Amino acid sequence: MVKKLTAEFLGTFWLVLGGCGSAVLAAAFPEVGIGLVGVSLAFGLTVLTMAYTIGPISGCHLNPAVTAGLVAAGRFPVKDMVSYWAAQTLGAIAAIAVLMLIVSGKAGFDPATANYAANGYGAASPGGFSLVSGATTEIVMTLFFLLVILGATHARAPAGFAPIAIGLALTLIHLISIPVTNTSVNPARSTGPALFAADPVFLQQLWFFWAMPLVGAVAGGLLWRSLFESKD
Repeated sequence: MVKKLTAEFLGTFWLVLGGCGSAVLAAAFPEVGIGLVGVSLAFGLTVLTMAYTIGPISGCHLNPAVTAGLVAAGRFPVKDMVSYWAAQTLGAIAAIAVLMLIVSGKAGFDPATANYAANGYGAASPGGFSLVSGATTEIVMTLFFLLVILGATHARAPAGFAPIAIGLALTLIHLISIPVTNTSVNPARSTGPALFAADPVFLQQLWFFWAMPLVGAVAGGLLWRSLFESKD
């Protein structure tokens, strides 16, 4: 279990540093200009690379919602869920701490305006989308993310290709939902930036980015289990 939790900590660290780091460091500079597409690819690539790296050790969840969805689908023991959540959340917090250290070395850095790609709705949404829009987006995106994960990792799926499908799915999710909530689908990913963000609204809205992805993930896990999982 220590090896599994360490793998989840490191994997989530890589996910948040790679994804949020690309948004804060690369997308913010016109001369780099990776934009929404680049940030979306960064999140997908972190999952793809970690799935091949730590998948055989911990399953490479990197996300409390994924862990909860796998429990709902009968693919993961409920007794280990909270331990995975803790390791994932700590990995995300550590990643934003490192990102803050990097960003603070830039001339003219103002900590009073730094939000580290935090997630939000309403006035905190990148596109000004409402709570209802944000809830719909987070629930639906997380539900389909779980369906992709459960299908790609099924025993009947082609061996060795699951990380590609899952990484591309996360890329697609970000392409759709960055304008709405800055894309969470991952409570740990939301927790790290919210704790360090200068604007307190992101911490005030953090409950939302735990509740909505968990609802979507559990719904996805139950849907898969009831419709597609075979008893053999």
